[in-house]
Amino acid sequence: MSTAAAPVGASFRQRFLAGDTLLGTFVKTPTSHAIEILGGLGFDFVVIDEEHAPFDRCAIDVALLAARASGTAGLVRVAEPTAAKLLAVLDDGATGVLVPHVSSPAKAREIVAACRYRGGKRGFSNTTRAGGFGTLGIWDHVDAGDAATTIIAMIEDPEALDDIDAIVEGGGRKDSRRGAQGRKARLHHGRECDGGGGLACARRLRLHRFVRSGLPAHRRLENRRRLRRAESVSASNQDLRP
Repeated sequence: MSTAAAPVGASFRQRFLAGDTLLGTFVKTPTSHAIEILGGLGFDFVVIDEEHAPFDRCAIDVALLAARASGTAGLVRVAEPTAAKLLAVLDDGATGVLVPHVSSPAKAREIVAACRYRGGKRGFSNTTRAGGFGTLGIWDHVDAGDAATTIIAMIEDPEALDDIDAIVEGGGRKDSRRGAQGRKARLHHGRECDGGGGLACARRLRLHRFVRSGLPAHRRLENRRRLRRAESVSASNQDLRP
């Protein structure tokens, strides 16, 4: 029965930490079919984009069900990092969360606490998809949830750059994605970190994002070369064109 909770979650997090090559994409259309197709094609993960696409709680629930059915890890980029929002997507069976605008150590700590049972403040229920709808016992669910949940922080605000070390360390060990919006494609570097807390830490995370269309040909070629050299995780934002 233990496989009922996040069947690909723990393996995704282990591969993520090991620096394995992982390929995924953002999903902007609230339909299960695209995710089923992507999973069938062998994508390692999808990012369900609540922040910039019309996903509500019900649409996210169906999307995560499709991710599980097709054997791909379902991450959710949440629209806001409230405890209620993070709890909702994790209860619905998300492998992890991508959290935008993490700009301070205090905010990082709040996010990690909201996603963790042990040492955190995540609200408990094992009668959800994450808990196998009651098939997992209390402590089995706690252990499975903490082992599988991947937390990725988006460092994208100028004021956060001066505090990036404290932000990463402030959550114990957590995943990080550095980024900055702009009109040209940028390579977003994760930061390798150590420390206690039992939280996941990105190793050489590279999320390639092609921002805007109409990039000069040499820029497009340069970014494709960077993509081939990526050492860990690559994600393409499907509504943006290189």
